[in-house]
Amino acid sequence: MKFNYADEAFETEFEFGKLTISGDEEKGFRPFQLMVSSIAVCGGSVLRKVLVKQRMEVSGLQIEAEVTRDPERANRLTEIRLHYIIKGEQLVESKVAKAVELASKNCPMAQTVIDCVNIEETFEIRKN
Repeated sequence: MKFNYADEAFETEFEFGKLTISGDEEKGFRPFQLMVSSIAVCGGSVLRKVLVKQRMEVSGLQIEAEVTRDPERANRLTEIRLHYIIKGEQLVESKVAKAVELASKNCPMAQTVIDCVNIEETFEIRKN
């Protein structure tokens, strides 16, 4: 990866397209937003795969993320709370709980920061 600085932002190109990163939300995505997004989406993707392997049909998956930062320590991330809203019929709560636990253990992004950032995961099941 190569990042080029111009107009108060860094840019890089990926196969999908250009990514602009800046400390100023008007110029690009903020680094902490990308980190939280990576952890949330990685966890959600792994969760969906685990649910499919458990033969549970998921018609929708939404992730709500809340972040706590410590202004005393360079505004570092201290906690990320992920709440999965899983839609489908015949979803078994105990199996979903196990799937959430497995997803957390198998998400590379969460495992990368697990010793530095507290990650809390909850879920709710909604019928279609």
